[in-house]
Amino acid sequence: MSNDAQFQVHEVSPSYWQVTFANGEINLYDVDSVEQLADLLTRIEQAPDLTVVVFRSANPDFFMAHWDMLSDQDRVAAMQPGPTGLHPYADNLVRLSRVPAVTVASIDGRARGAGSEFVLATDIRFAGPGAVLGQFEVATGSIPGGNPMGRLARLVGRGRAMEILLGADDFPAELAAAYGYVNRVLRAGELDGFVDAFARRIAGFDKVAVAGVKALVDAGAAIPDEEAAASLASFFRTSGRPENADRVRRLFDRGLQRPDGAELDLGRQVAEQS
Repeated sequence: MSNDAQFQVHEVSPSYWQVTFANGEINLYDVDSVEQLADLLTRIEQAPDLTVVVFRSANPDFFMAHWDMLSDQDRVAAMQPGPTGLHPYADNLVRLSRVPAVTVASIDGRARGAGSEFVLATDIRFAGPGAVLGQFEVATGSIPGGNPMGRLARLVGRGRAMEILLGADDFPAELAAAYGYVNRVLRAGELDGFVDAFARRIAGFDKVAVAGVKALVDAGAAIPDEEAAASLASFFRTSGRPENADRVRRLFDRGLQRPDGAELDLGRQVAEQS
């Protein structure tokens, strides 16, 4: 277990923060990530002038790869509920979606599984040409735990949500944008500058107006907490079942959770295990 800070905060100004995620070779999301994100969300919620937060990655190839499948499951199960009353994994995503500040994901690299669920909980998603998103959980016998079912269905429509979730394939940046999974794709070398300019623009506006618009948009497409609870309960019920152990083992044999293995084209790799 690492105690290093995975979410590095740069306070550009009182109204604009940049948060850079860094955790190991491929930016896995793990139990430490859950605990540290909870602390960060409290900090964001309590910042009186904060209007916009940009989330980005220290790794150009992996924004946030996915959940660490070697995590201590006993430690995960023993975690105490967060402020919403949900398990901290689900609690973080609900809180992230509801902070009064506008949240922007600047995605260049891979964001699958938990990484996809993280960016889906942000308000706005911009992608570089190397971005890859996806929900591969069903290919390992699991139901996704961060409620991408509810978020994707509202974001891209039911049919495309089913395609993303049940096909368990990779969605490169241009296709993700065409589906509405991300807002738009920037050309090579333009993502950081575009996102920074966009964030500075919002940061210069009145926070009451910005937060009020966000609250009303959310009210029109509200996602009940019960959905988040049901999704995570389904994940806990379905993950780690013995009938899928060989499938998962073969993925690890092919380099799952390593920067030079199955992670590079996970959508194809999971199909070959079926």
